[in-house]
Amino acid sequence: MDITTLIKEAKHGSTAAQKALFDMFADKMLLLCCRYVKRREDAEELLLDGFYKFFKNLQSFSYQGEAAMYCWLKRIMINECLMFLRKKNVFTIVTESAAEEIVLEEEALNNLSADEIFNLIVTLPVGYRTVFNLFVVEGMEHKEIAVLMGISEGTSKSQLSKARVLLQKLLSQKGIAYVKQKAQ
Repeated sequence: MDITTLIKEAKHGSTAAQKALFDMFADKMLLLCCRYVKRREDAEELLLDGFYKFFKNLQSFSYQGEAAMYCWLKRIMINECLMFLRKKNVFTIVTESAAEEIVLEEEALNNLSADEIFNLIVTLPVGYRTVFNLFVVEGMEHKEIAVLMGISEGTSKSQLSKARVLLQKLLSQKGIAYVKQKAQ
């Protein structure tokens, strides 16, 4: 069954369609949640909370294609993760001056598996990891991150820079080469 039909049936309360949608997207959304919270149990709870909100608000969603629906579901999951982190008050935001930008050599990450990269990211402190995920993985701008996290744009930039420096250190421990970006 295609997604358009599943969405239509889920809007009319079909639990089979809701289960099919859950099964279709749960693995990807769980990985997304795991990028923000370390404990798998927390990520699973956030996944379920996010899907609950998704299905609860599905009536008001105007389906315009799979990409739009996926982005909406992803945004719900990210918001659930950020609310969880705010509630736990676990952000470690440091407002020192930004560290220098680090650029990896083109081939540097080719030596790492996706699991190794994921494991490096989840070892970052919560504030660094959250800003890194929002900026690098989700493609958000610092202004939007600042609003979502309740911090200044400068703090967002600083957290990203520090996350990059820490990732660079972790990569160098694995023997992965890096080069410093030239000042322009």
